[in-house]
Amino acid sequence: MILRTFGWAFGITVLGLLVAALYDGGTGLALVAVLAVLEISLSFDNAVVNAKVLDRMSPFWQKIFLTVGIAIAVFGMRLVFPLLIVGITAKLNPVEAFDLALNDPHRYHHLMNDAYPMIAAFGGMFLLMLFLDFVFEERADKWLPWLEAPLQRIGKLDQLSVVVAGGALAFTAGLFADEPGQVMIAGVLGMVTYILVNGLGELFSEATEDEDDEDGEGDEPAAERAPARSGPSSLALATGKAGFFLFLYLEVLDASFSFDGVIGAFAISTDPIIIALGLGIGAMYIRSLTVFLVRKGTLHEYVYLEHGAHWAIGALAVCMLVSIGRHVPEWLTGGVGAGLIIAAFISSVVRNRADDGPSAAAGGDKPLHSSKV
Repeated sequence: MILRTFGWAFGITVLGLLVAALYDGGTGLALVAVLAVLEISLSFDNAVVNAKVLDRMSPFWQKIFLTVGIAIAVFGMRLVFPLLIVGITAKLNPVEAFDLALNDPHRYHHLMNDAYPMIAAFGGMFLLMLFLDFVFEERADKWLPWLEAPLQRIGKLDQLSVVVAGGALAFTAGLFADEPGQVMIAGVLGMVTYILVNGLGELFSEATEDEDDEDGEGDEPAAERAPARSGPSSLALATGKAGFFLFLYLEVLDASFSFDGVIGAFAISTDPIIIALGLGIGAMYIRSLTVFLVRKGTLHEYVYLEHGAHWAIGALAVCMLVSIGRHVPEWLTGGVGAGLIIAAFISSVVRNRADDGPSAAAGGDKPLHSSKV
């Protein structure tokens, strides 16, 4: 199971470290290893959320996510995206931007830092919308009932996520940004991207469900058959257009998660080849971990894991927005996220043991729990 799931990640690790050693000797080898660890630590919560959405997709779209998706994640976001950002900022074509990265890494780093407020606003608002939609949605399982219950009650107000996110964006832009207009535009685009992909996913999911009802598949009401929403779709084993928009949603989500890793990598190296190798290796492990969580059914067994991941996403969104005007250490971003997920996992274990105890003593069946997400 481990070798089959993580085999590609192990292979890419060996190949990436070998290329790094040939490219820059022992220094390159060490830098790539550090960057890979950085990417894994910052993106573990991404794997948990990805797994919940991937579990809704058909085998075909799961394979697309794990093949085409990994190419987009590794080469697109970890190599091409920084070059495009620098090219747009400095008005250079991609070839000139790549030449600048190799021959003048300090200026390349400076240009990336100049563009970071817009990048952080876009990614931060996308993740904040995802977090708010989660905490405002009614669900049976509550990890932090003293906090989640009142949030779900006020979440009945229509479009509250947009109101809260918009207020947070205006506050952040006014307080931290040197150029509030650009930050506002980037943040609004992040919100629009989330709403658009989310809405299209729901639209095609509902259309597919209607087709299934017309075909007479299943006698249960649609509200009972469909699992509660996670991400842009509530359809299990989404196919066709619904599967495509789930795939699109996952790619945008992965891009939002990768922003902090790409920018944070410049604190370790400014060489685009070293950054792409290190973050690419880390991205492979996150993809493999996503598959592992789906195949093992971990999110169904440990019901609070997804709660912890979404709270980690909320913390990451706040860190990204604050980082528009203040430096937020990478160890803090990764540490808070990892701490929340570990706490959620421990809470899930305690819950499972508490449920198993009385059931075992009574000789009854083990209660079944499903994550209402």
